[in-house]
Amino acid sequence: MTPIGLYIHVPFCDGKCPYCDFFSMRGNAETMDKYTNSIINKIKKYKLEYPKMQADTLYFGGGTPNLLGAERLCSILTAAKEAFGLKNAEITVEANPDRNLRDFFRQVKQEGVNRVSLGLQSTNAKELCALGRRHTAKDAARAVEDAHAAGIENVSLDLMLAVPGQTRDSLRESIRFCLNVGVTHLSAYLLRVEEHTAFWQKRRQLSLPDEEQAAELYEMTCSELESGGLSQYEISNFAKPGRESRHNLKYWNLQPSLGLGPAAHSFFNGKRFYWPRSLQGFLNGEEPLSEEDSDIPAGSFTEYAMLRLRLTAGLTETECHEHFGCGIPEHLRKTAKHYEQAGLTAVSPECVRFTPKGFLVSNALLAEML
Repeated sequence: MTPIGLYIHVPFCDGKCPYCDFFSMRGNAETMDKYTNSIINKIKKYKLEYPKMQADTLYFGGGTPNLLGAERLCSILTAAKEAFGLKNAEITVEANPDRNLRDFFRQVKQEGVNRVSLGLQSTNAKELCALGRRHTAKDAARAVEDAHAAGIENVSLDLMLAVPGQTRDSLRESIRFCLNVGVTHLSAYLLRVEEHTAFWQKRRQLSLPDEEQAAELYEMTCSELESGGLSQYEISNFAKPGRESRHNLKYWNLQPSLGLGPAAHSFFNGKRFYWPRSLQGFLNGEEPLSEEDSDIPAGSFTEYAMLRLRLTAGLTETECHEHFGCGIPEHLRKTAKHYEQAGLTAVSPECVRFTPKGFLVSNALLAEML
């Protein structure tokens, strides 16, 4: 049985950032205790149903997982190791750098956490204020230092592009900060103003870069990070060699993953399902719901191609044959070839892939290619 990636959604946050559409809420000690016990019980349930199942990645996402506290998080991690082995696993915890994290990092490192992802977003004070963030660049530098002091060398930072008031110069300063503090991985996301967020309510008043400016910021980020030793391996992700996120690569390679917690999604046993966005429902034993798409069946070639084309490695003949017994469809290859002159794609006998410029319009390209 192929080792799975285990994802645990920790829904607790100090407050809601105006751009955030993730499922999160404030939580007290009693609620966090109930949540922790519920997650552990779900882990034990899956162990009973699938006694041979192993996991080789574990990702605590959120929300703000460090708010759960080291003791609760470590009890979940212990249960996961007992159930699914986690031998030589990549174990990641997301955290916000708005508080002292040294003791937290030291404790979770002892239990096996070996990767940290910090929500930096920007180092510019005005941009941080516009994004509703409560940390400073100094706080973020201290958080990276705290992780390193705890023995966690694999540190990732999140950076947000095309945010209110951002310029090439302010973004370049944030990029330089990331390179100077010695991170091994960086996720750089273009801001999307989602419904049901505070930004959506005031979207007409936001001073956002236009599409052309956003594209310039993205391409500049790709170039600056490559020059700084962080190579792009996915639309929004960059890493030093060998430090690519093993957990996220499971998603993009259409490998099995099991998500636990309210709003967590899974691709498991050839099916997609998710837990409703309700903490109370999760605590009360509510079952996950099917996430079937009649247009794109779970595990289909179309889904695989959509995910693989997010990677700079692209879609390869060899891996298509391994997964589906056939090569890259001629229609897909021909359509991709059509956009090669515009610098959006790169096509070879072995591979079809998008360029950084192509990633900016990947949804439109995929609609034609697939």
